[in-house]
Amino acid sequence: MTTVPISNIRNFSIVAHIDHGKSTLADRLIQMTGGLTDREMAGKEQVLDSMDIERERGITIKAQTVRLNYKAKDGKDYIFNLMDTPGHVDFAYEVSRSLAACEGSLLVVDASQGVEAQTLANVYQALDNNHEIVPVLNKVDLPAAEPEKVKQQIEDVIGIDASDAVMISAKTGQGVGDVLEAIVTRLPPPKGDRDATLKALLVDSWYDVYLGVVVLVRIVDGTMKKGARIRMMGTNAAYDVERVGFFTPKMEQVEELGPGEIGFITAAIKEVADTRVGDTITDDRKPVSEMLPGFKPAIPVVFCGLFPADANDFETLRAAMGKLRLNDASFSYEMETSAALGFGFRCGFLGLLHLEIIQERLSREFDLNLIATAPSVIYKMRLTDGTELSIHNPVDMPDVVKIAEIEEPWIEATILTPDEYLGSVLKLCQDRRGAQKELTYVGSRAMVKYDLPLNEVVFDFYDRLKSVSKGYASFDYHLTDYKPADLVKMQILVNGEPVDALSMLVHRTRAEGRGRAMVEKMKELIPPHMFQIPIQAAIGGKVIARETVRALRKDVTAKCYGGDITRKRKLLEKQKEGKKKMRQFGKVDIPQEAFIAALKVDS
Repeated sequence: MTTVPISNIRNFSIVAHIDHGKSTLADRLIQMTGGLTDREMAGKEQVLDSMDIERERGITIKAQTVRLNYKAKDGKDYIFNLMDTPGHVDFAYEVSRSLAACEGSLLVVDASQGVEAQTLANVYQALDNNHEIVPVLNKVDLPAAEPEKVKQQIEDVIGIDASDAVMISAKTGQGVGDVLEAIVTRLPPPKGDRDATLKALLVDSWYDVYLGVVVLVRIVDGTMKKGARIRMMGTNAAYDVERVGFFTPKMEQVEELGPGEIGFITAAIKEVADTRVGDTITDDRKPVSEMLPGFKPAIPVVFCGLFPADANDFETLRAAMGKLRLNDASFSYEMETSAALGFGFRCGFLGLLHLEIIQERLSREFDLNLIATAPSVIYKMRLTDGTELSIHNPVDMPDVVKIAEIEEPWIEATILTPDEYLGSVLKLCQDRRGAQKELTYVGSRAMVKYDLPLNEVVFDFYDRLKSVSKGYASFDYHLTDYKPADLVKMQILVNGEPVDALSMLVHRTRAEGRGRAMVEKMKELIPPHMFQIPIQAAIGGKVIARETVRALRKDVTAKCYGGDITRKRKLLEKQKEGKKKMRQFGKVDIPQEAFIAALKVDS
């Protein structure tokens, strides 16, 4: 294979809001450059979304890379390295690393929907990486499309020139040829020195059963050859390169990768932990002096406990978590035990969608039946003796007397919504203790910025937002800082025993409502036993809500026909004594559904 000069390489990613057509555009580009034949594409939408979940939900979770060959109108051969990125806020770290490996971005905007919250977030990320941006208006063939209006919107909201935006329909392929030409003429080629020492950025890594760890790299300077000995500067581990190649989306091996190219290497690496994303790879014998800037590590924001429904599945769950961790560096877990649920893991996620996806993958790919506890966030506590603690499990909270101050994380949320739903969206944010920062208009839609406490958002804010806006509002957020808050630990007691899986930290003003909703829900779900079961919500020693599950009553007098009333009374008294005793020693069986439903309660 002939090497293409660095000036004929283009590295770009496709950024957009969810559902604006990134993966479909990627399909058309692959098809038009001959990356896959029509037969290989047949019956398969979104070729790059390889996971079942990605296909079913129609979202991209993992960023994917493809190398395409294109003969431009000027007669030259070009190499395109395309990175298809996720649009959802939970996977923003996938976007950030893909952008660091590219020089330009195609900004895809739906011509009927216009600019959305994540469009903004992703464009700003691209601009932070000094990207050249080519606006692409997708779905121009829809009757609802308003390309002129959307161009104006891109200029007003994002502030980039959209007068020569490319008009396309990724579904039908209309205008996709113009996109290919725009990539050649409007995006810059990478820079790099072929004769310098090897310096490469580790963009991603995942585990392959046959090859071990596969590492996706972007070569900055020098060349990566088969058989070379390389060193990861962050982990200081050295390896011999076994395979070098790229994806077309199929794996293809080559002898070497030069500067500006994106490809993969394998080197008999056993642990994905050795290949930290954002690390710099260099030559083992003459390493470069300084590392590339890399990325901020992915910091989990939402925590929840995952327990196997059947205690015998614990080892299976442990193995499954290990395997998932191999392909998802942002997922973290540690072991924990709970009186109600037995052994399980406390897991950290980047957001609720991430949590949902991991849970679904565990149940699908490893056939596990799981219970998840209420999602919580990291709270910072300052104790009276001056020490500071970070707590993400309400069970670990120290005694109230020892706590001087509790701080909770806050986020800045950007919400775009059609005007008619603005009232309900503002009310939802107010109810969640939000503080409005600004309200502006983008065409006929309102753009609201709110400061919100993260613990109010992780619960079910996204679902509520979608329902109050009939699905039209879009939402994006980033963490800002920690602020002091009046938080209390609320416990649920069943028959006088605290159920630790249901304890949570809530704001004092909302504790009573949340407690009442939970005990009412538990009352419906706990089946009647032979004795009365009180269900209480308590803060410290003070009960704030109570419901009682009535006892089942066995008819002990069924065998008494007629005769003296004292015979019946004697039997009833005996039953009463028995029930009293039973209630003292009675064990309450709380069914699985009760846990799951109680955790989904919305106040």
